[in-house]
Amino acid sequence: MTLSPAIARPMTPEDVDAAADAGGAALDELIPDDFLPTDDAEREELRRRRRVRVEHLRRTDPDGAWVAELDGEVVGIALALVREGVWGLSLFGVKPGLQGQGIGGPILEGALGTARAARAAIILSSTDPRAMRRYFRAGFAIRPCVAAAGAINRSRLPAGLASRPGDVDADGELLAAASRHVRGAAHGADVAAMLATGGALLVRDGGGFAVHREGSPVVIAAFDDAAATDLAWSCLAAGPPGAPVHFDFISQGNDWAVAVALDAGLSLSPDGPIFTRGDVGPLAPYLPSGAYL
Repeated sequence: MTLSPAIARPMTPEDVDAAADAGGAALDELIPDDFLPTDDAEREELRRRRRVRVEHLRRTDPDGAWVAELDGEVVGIALALVREGVWGLSLFGVKPGLQGQGIGGPILEGALGTARAARAAIILSSTDPRAMRRYFRAGFAIRPCVAAAGAINRSRLPAGLASRPGDVDADGELLAAASRHVRGAAHGADVAAMLATGGALLVRDGGGFAVHREGSPVVIAAFDDAAATDLAWSCLAAGPPGAPVHFDFISQGNDWAVAVALDAGLSLSPDGPIFTRGDVGPLAPYLPSGAYL
């Protein structure tokens, strides 16, 4: 049976579940087995988080939300956001088995359309050579990264951590200021979306904020390395004992994150690079969110 050519089109509300599943299938190929759910309840929770992400960005940035449809089935997704003039690629993926067939290019171009008026742009890439080639050819500069993962040695958690549980509304000014400091744009409503997918907010008064999920930082944005270090250790301290944790997209200028990871007993490995275009700020002290940059 011959398949018809894939159709690239803007995402509709009815596409959200299928698009989230297509993107999730692409992501699962890249996630270490230790971080994938092991039972039905955990798998369903992961699907729920992915649907929340897709629906949130379809609502906030509808022009950047695209799907690829093949014979009536959604098989690819591209999600982009723009925050205060900074564009970011939240998600780009094609179902396994259909990659490398020209399906992804048109939806990526659709999402990139919202970057034309942006003053800066950020992409957190996987290690897929095809993805990296696409991003570089689109005019982005490459910034190598490392990741850290493993079970932490809780005996090394420092005493006297100053970070505290935060509140999106009460701490909103600090959250916006820290995000603007590290990447030139506030995260805005994206912080609430992170919390809606199982994240917990920590703030260091006057220093910055972090969102973590079971001890793994989802995002850290701070004004200096000392505050970022305190926030990172506070994320680890908040996680359940024995659970594996990970730091992703540790780029140049964030040696504080490498130091915390090694001191906690985690192992380093190469990570997908960050691609940037325009003035994105220092990107430090900063661990970006995979979904919201």
